[in-house]
Amino acid sequence: MNNNNSSLSHRKEEPENGILYIVGTPIGNLNDISQRALNILQNVSLVACEDTRQTKKIMNKFNISNKLISFNKHNSLIKTPKIVKDLKEGKSIALVSDAGMPGICDPGEDIARSLKYEGIDMICVPGACAAITALVSSGLPSSSFIFEGFLPKKQSDRNKTLHEISKNKKTTIIYESPHRLKKLLQELSVFCGGDREIMVARELTKRFEEHIGHKIDDAIDFFKDKEITGEITVILKGIDKKMSIFNESDLRKDLKELMNAGLSLSAASKYLAKKNGLKKGFIYNLIKRQI
Repeated sequence: MNNNNSSLSHRKEEPENGILYIVGTPIGNLNDISQRALNILQNVSLVACEDTRQTKKIMNKFNISNKLISFNKHNSLIKTPKIVKDLKEGKSIALVSDAGMPGICDPGEDIARSLKYEGIDMICVPGACAAITALVSSGLPSSSFIFEGFLPKKQSDRNKTLHEISKNKKTTIIYESPHRLKKLLQELSVFCGGDREIMVARELTKRFEEHIGHKIDDAIDFFKDKEITGEITVILKGIDKKMSIFNESDLRKDLKELMNAGLSLSAASKYLAKKNGLKKGFIYNLIKRQI
């Protein structure tokens, strides 16, 4: 068993026995893989892959041959004890996801926690990450940010998360599947306002990479009549200080309460506009904007 408190500054030649190497792999362009990652994949005892078919594409391109085993969300509970046993017996293992850094929105997070509990050493071999790649190319504030990953599917949980995102002062990073992107953009428009700055990154590092923005409503218009494919990363600017007193979800709730109390839509809109320093037309149209 390795001592997690031991210094890593005098490591032997890699890969070492009894170590799990968490290896970052390309998110699109296979040439983004590092020489260190190739060395690890070639020389560890075995490679644990999210999908062996995807990992074989890298192995074949760089003429690497090694034992591959499947390790994903469907079998991680079964496979983790075997990986722990192999590491304790002195084997070296590389963990890779289909693309990017293992542990970010995949079962790599769970095995890392298990190995830490067991006192087994892990070393990260850095590589591409869609979240950071999109963030630094977005032009939005990147020194401080919040990573949300994939939002909850259950609508009540999703609305709660969207409400929290709408109030974030820091840039938010969201992953989304292509068939859910249009719904997400509509939701963000409702909760954050259509004028909030955004960048939708599609097919990062690939031939048809796209960066779509500048505002949420611009992105909605861009994708309106398009069939969306590819991996999606959304970068959303945090709320401005001058805008932090409201969001659309709160305003819509206030508007409905005033109307239920007997005010006309026009009168309620006028009241809320004056209260929040907004245009009456903006408030008036909230009643028409539904998810």
